[in-house]
Amino acid sequence: MSSTAAAETATTTGTATPAVSVRNLWKVFGPKAESVPGSPDGELPSAELKAKTGCVAAVRDVSFDVAPGEVFVVMGLSGSGKSTLVRCVTRLIEPTAGDVLIEGDNLSAADAKRLRELRRNRFAMVFQHFGLLPHRRVVDNVAYGLEVRGDDKASRTKRAQEVIELVGLSGFENSFPDQLSGGMQQRVGLARALAGDPDIMFFDEPFSALDPLIRRGMQDEVLRLHHEVGKTMVFITHDLSEALRLGDRILIMRHGRLVQCGRPDELVGAPADDYVRDFTRDIPRSHVLTMRWIARPLAEGEGSDGPEVSPDLVIRDSIPIVSGAASPVRVVDNGALLGVVGRDDLLAVIGGQGS
Repeated sequence: MSSTAAAETATTTGTATPAVSVRNLWKVFGPKAESVPGSPDGELPSAELKAKTGCVAAVRDVSFDVAPGEVFVVMGLSGSGKSTLVRCVTRLIEPTAGDVLIEGDNLSAADAKRLRELRRNRFAMVFQHFGLLPHRRVVDNVAYGLEVRGDDKASRTKRAQEVIELVGLSGFENSFPDQLSGGMQQRVGLARALAGDPDIMFFDEPFSALDPLIRRGMQDEVLRLHHEVGKTMVFITHDLSEALRLGDRILIMRHGRLVQCGRPDELVGAPADDYVRDFTRDIPRSHVLTMRWIARPLAEGEGSDGPEVSPDLVIRDSIPIVSGAASPVRVVDNGALLGVVGRDDLLAVIGGQGS
């Protein structure tokens, strides 16, 4: 996929004002970094750019939109630029070029006072390193951002108690961080981010230091909270399984560039290039692809009275329906027949998983 086509894919989220809109974002480190974006040097491979200019382009001309209420995942290997990207989007580091809009407000043009207001009220971040205050109890850690914002003690304590219950830490309000497990500490960090009731939450590899079982539990927690409170979430990870589990859409980065952006089934079913194909090759296709990917025309002599299923039904979840039907199931989208799926069609997918 060309960079233009990738950008078009990444910025198609519907007609609503995007929660986050990133346009032609660059982050270049080195001397005269501002001369690299938009120049021929900006197209050079990393090693050649470094040799010629002394600069490193960590993020190269990235554009995407995040829809309100969406879980949007940015993923890539170490050095792909994903963490630098989220730090530029939140202006923890300054972009070299490009624009970032938060619900239509141009964050790139915000002065220091406006930036503080946006961080306190509109978006929050959850990091891999929890950054809890060791001398403060859980309730005081959770309420810290509200204290900085100037909320009175009674209201911030009340709000802290609400989110402590929301993240499943009731009974630990008066504990200190060193009395908690790693997973519980991360819940405190999550509660602290939620306490200010931000519209958008940014997660920078928050669970990568946790044990696998605790990590999966925290993923479940994020999904539960998303369903309950409906926040827009931008999640950074290097783990494809985590990305596929959490993301409504996934943006894959490599060498600072956007490689592909799409729904999990699009990345697995139609990888943009060999890099994405290699990334997704070990993912069981029946766990990600939906019925629309394998629907086919009705063959001559086949019955047409099979049960009706949604094109967005995951293939794995369709197995009992297809196996129990006398005729191929009909894949129907808003009354329109997209095709049919029979037992042999399922077997072809399941038998070729990971290939």
